[in-house]
Order: sequence, then structure tokens, then C-alpha cells
Amino acid sequence: MLKMILKRLLQTIPTLLIVVTITFSLTRMLPGDPAVAILGIEARAEDIAAMRVRMNLDKSIPKQYGLYLSGLFSGDFGYSYSYRNDVLELIISRIPNTLSLTLVALVFALLIGGAVGVGAAVKQNTWFDYLFMVLTLIGVSMPIFWLALMLVLQFSVKMNLLPVMGMGNIKDGLGDIIRHMILPSFCLSTIPMATFARTIRSSMIEALSSDYIRCLGARGIKRVRIICIHGLKNALPPLVTVLGLQIANTFTGAIITEGIFSWPGMGTMINTAINNRDYSLIQGTVLFSAVMFVFCNMMVDVAYMLLNPKIKAGRG
Repeated sequence: MLKMILKRLLQTIPTLLIVVTITFSLTRMLPGDPAVAILGIEARAEDIAAMRVRMNLDKSIPKQYGLYLSGLFSGDFGYSYSYRNDVLELIISRIPNTLSLTLVALVFALLIGGAVGVGAAVKQNTWFDYLFMVLTLIGVSMPIFWLALMLVLQFSVKMNLLPVMGMGNIKDGLGDIIRHMILPSFCLSTIPMATFARTIRSSMIEALSSDYIRCLGARGIKRVRIICIHGLKNALPPLVTVLGLQIANTFTGAIITEGIFSWPGMGTMINTAINNRDYSLIQGTVLFSAVMFVFCNMMVDVAYMLLNPKIKAGRG
């Protein structure tokens, strides 16, 4: 297993290098002058020129790329002039907020999606199963920004039940933070919820139709025990792969949700960075998201080897 992990770590190097190169190139294609975006259109020409020198924008593109790579290798992600702080410190300060929102959304998705998926598998080809298929198709296809706006309109504007902006304050109690988290986390959980439900349904149908399940039923074991213990256990490996990918997708998908609900996480930060043409901050957040994606994929492989000894033996 250690050999596989080391091999995957080595494979991430060219992947991250490609991400860095593409992100660097795309940021340079953004319209507008970053120095003007930071100082304002009323700034003096000499101040703008000085800012361009500080941001290394007076150098050629290959020179800028070389300086950025050398900074990354030394642990320097750059300096954000819009936030007036180091990029790495900004990312570290925003990670807990985004991770908390992501984890709550995934818990929502696993609990609701898993229960509905198991129920649809048990009630296969019934009205519940058909209704489930329609709802999951809607959940996967529904744009997050549209759902977020509809939730805000219904629960905040019309019903005045839940807050719509910010993260809340721990000084006002844990309940205040939970109330602020309900709408964005539920909105963020819709796509993984539908994906988990469809995956669980397919895996459970395959598991429940196997010979050993029929043998357990013939021995007089209760149906609930067969479904919850024997069937669900053998339906989990495919879910592990989907879960690993959804963790990364939900983390990166929080950019839209955080922007709508003004959640103080990495999504809000990267939106501000794009509006201010903050090259260093854009590159740092995208690189960190890519690292998260690669790390989740590697953890999926490790979990698969632990859950399925055949894979471990085959790779060995």
C-alpha cells in the first residue's frame, strides 16, 4: 500500500504542474489591468506603474511564470494586494469555513440520499422508485445558483425564517451559526444527494439480487437485517468512489454557493480575487482546490484497497 501511495504522489506532480500552467495562462487573459483594479481608476499613472513593478507585471510573461514557479517551490504562494496579506495565510484562514459547509452538506447528502436510495432499491419498479428516479434527475440537473435564489426568496424574503447572509456569530450561540448554515449547506448538498441516492440504489439492487441474499432469506433471517447489514455492506464500495469525487466537487462547488449567501469561505475570496484581478490569490486558490481533488482521489484508492482485498492482491 505504501508503494501505491508513493506512486500516486509522484503522479500528482505533473498534474499540479499542468494546473499551475493553465491557471497562470488564464489569469493573464483576464481583461483589465490588475494594478488599476487594485488602486482604482482615479490613481495616478506613477502609482499604477509602481504597483505593476511590485506585482512583477512589468516583466515578460515567461519571466513572470518562472518567478511564480520558483516561489511555489520555496513555499511562497504570493501576496494578495486586494486583501493585503499573504495568499497562503488567507487560504488557511478560510479553509475551516469552507470545510465546515462542505462537510455539513455531505452529511445531508449521505443521510437523505442513502436512505432514499435504499428505499428505492427495496421498492424497485414501484411508484416510489419511479418518483425517486424523477427527483434525482431533477436534483442532478438543477442549477445551484437558481436553487439558492429560490431558497432565499422563499425562506428568507417571504417567510423570514432563516438568515441569508454571513456565517453568524458564535457569541450569539451555536444556534445562530446553525441557522445561517441551513440554506447554503442544503443548496450545496442537492447534487451529491442525488448522486449518492442513484449509486446506492444501483448497488443495492445488485446486492439484493445475489444468491447469498436469497440464501439468508431462506434461513429465516429478518428482511430488515438482510438489507441493513448484509446488503448495505456489499453496496458500499461503489459509494466510496463517488463519495471521494463528491468531496472534491462539493468543495470546489462551494464557490457559487458561498458567493450567493456571502459565506466567508474560499468561494467568496476567489470571487473577490477575480473581480480585483488578483493574480496571486486566484492562482493560489485554484492550486489548493486541485490539491484537494488529487488528495481525495488518492484516499479513494486507499479506501478501495481496504474494503476490497481482491484489488489489493491484484495490485500486489
